Amino acid sequence: MLEQLFGVPFTLVSFFVALSVVVFVHEFGHFFVARRCGVRCDAFSIGFGPELFGRTDKHGTRWKFSLIPLGGYVKMFGEGEIMQVVEGGKTTEIPRELTLEEKLVSFRHKTLGQRAAIVFAGPAVNLIFAILVFWLTFSIAGRPQTDPVIGGVVEGGAAAEAGIQPGDRITTIDGKAVERFEDIQTIVLLANGVPMQLGIARDGAPEQVITVTPRVREEKDEDGKVTKRLMLGIQASPEHMSVVRLNPVDAAGTAVYQTYDVIRTTFVAVGQMIDGSRGTEDLGGPIRIAQISGQAAKTGVLGFILFMSILSINLGVVNLFPVPLLDGGHLMFYAIEAVRGRPLSEQVQEWGLRVGLALVLTLMLFVTWNDIVHLISA
Repeated sequence: MLEQLFGVPFTLVSFFVALSVVVFVHEFGHFFVARRCGVRCDAFSIGFGPELFGRTDKHGTRWKFSLIPLGGYVKMFGEGEIMQVVEGGKTTEIPRELTLEEKLVSFRHKTLGQRAAIVFAGPAVNLIFAILVFWLTFSIAGRPQTDPVIGGVVEGGAAAEAGIQPGDRITTIDGKAVERFEDIQTIVLLANGVPMQLGIARDGAPEQVITVTPRVREEKDEDGKVTKRLMLGIQASPEHMSVVRLNPVDAAGTAVYQTYDVIRTTFVAVGQMIDGSRGTEDLGGPIRIAQISGQAAKTGVLGFILFMSILSINLGVVNLFPVPLLDGGHLMFYAIEAVRGRPLSEQVQEWGLRVGLALVLTLMLFVTWNDIVHLISA
């Protein structure tokens, strides 16, 4: 009982720390490029709603933490009324002609390229942050490496029924080479339950190809919560586990590939949900993220930092979706402006943002409902 009681505050603190860091990284990208472009930034907030505490710097920017810690924003002078209302709860829209000095520091009076760069900088810095963390981790602490040798086979599982045995080495999956046991889980997840062709090397015999269909299995985490995952029913071999410290050059390349792989996995999973081949029960909201934050924090500082990197990648990728209100939606508006030679009307942009807000709120309600169902079923 005491462990469960103290576990909730620990999970919440872990969640708020992780979310605050990746939100800060995202918003700092917008802020940094905006300042480089000469835009006046009135506020930099972690969270929404009423201010809890903060300070004002020498440039007049109010740095603050706000009551609702589920995001953040940079309030830029001249950004537009509807965005100010949505992001900060207030508007800096001025019902008069701006002076020349004000136009020089106004977001809407910057060039199309400058505005696009400011908007794109948020997601871009999220990805850069992840690459940097991966690079430092692989260079200093090393990268976990487990050869794809099977240490155990779950009785009654898909692999056992297909004839796979402990000691077998998985060389390929669907014709693609497998170098790390850690990659198998991602491959199985993206396969989405379809039969897979595993290349198996056994006792020096010629490689054989075995067809295995992943099955949904229930697993209990350390908190006793039950999760359902597609699995082959195999376990890694402890004798083949190691941590490989990479040189800075190799670590940089691996960090970029690791970031790319997370992005690719995200897009493949979303695409499968759109075409109906994957259910939407895997979509998680704040509650699910909080749970994973707590689990990652329990593994140690390194595991928690790596989790924040993955969360940062997902935040950057999701923000690039072409949905009005998100950064990708603004970039879509700017692309239309570049083609037309003039921006869309204020009314069209306002309605687009309102539709985008409705879509985002609907998605938030849906994933929160998914979270609640997940908790109840656990």
